Amino acid sequence: MYSKNGCVLVVGGTSGIGLRLAERYAERGADVIVTGRDEERCARVAAGVAGSCRGLALDLTEPDVVADRLRAVGPVRALVLAAIERDVNSIREYDLARATRLVTLKLVGYAEVVHALADRLDDRAAILVFGGLAMLRPYPGSTTVSTVNGGVVGLVHTLAVELAPVRVNGIHPGIVGDSPEWVGKGNVLDGVRERTLTGRLVSMDDVVDAAVFLLENAAMNGANLTVDGGWLLR
Repeated sequence: MYSKNGCVLVVGGTSGIGLRLAERYAERGADVIVTGRDEERCARVAAGVAGSCRGLALDLTEPDVVADRLRAVGPVRALVLAAIERDVNSIREYDLARATRLVTLKLVGYAEVVHALADRLDDRAAILVFGGLAMLRPYPGSTTVSTVNGGVVGLVHTLAVELAPVRVNGIHPGIVGDSPEWVGKGNVLDGVRERTLTGRLVSMDDVVDAAVFLLENAAMNGANLTVDGGWLLR
């Protein structure tokens, strides 16, 4: 389906949930592009994906060159904005350079990708923007992360209005137990599991299933979906 109507572009698709989502679409016959900052790594990761997948080096902290890097990308049927960096940054010990880098990457960079590709999104296209639950449950050092994830909600809403009928949704995973960031952190994960109403941790496949739903269900637009197994309710 997707290979005939445009590619699936996963920005931040060389690891973790982004890569798992790229693999899902490649398995289904889509033409997939994954991006990351390092050209060699992008090529290596793409070569390891079964199906049609290629890599593209793209650094969202340098938004001035995003449009040029995306110039060769053809029609896009599904655009996934999943690139992220971890920033532990408290307001009392505020690191301006790290904060500016993350805000640039996730808000300015995400928006510039959409701007650069806007004329390659037809009426059936869908965009999915990754945020996170730090916006609703902040923790010490989450000043910038909580702020940008809250900004994702606003970005989803304005893009949905400006790009209609292109659909735009946000997805906000909780702690994902088998993701590269969390795997092996047993003590923390045990506490999260106890607070999660389902009695189990969210998995990368759970998030991918939700992402596919938001990308493909024609009625989903302007939504910001929490994927946490009920963790926020405790």
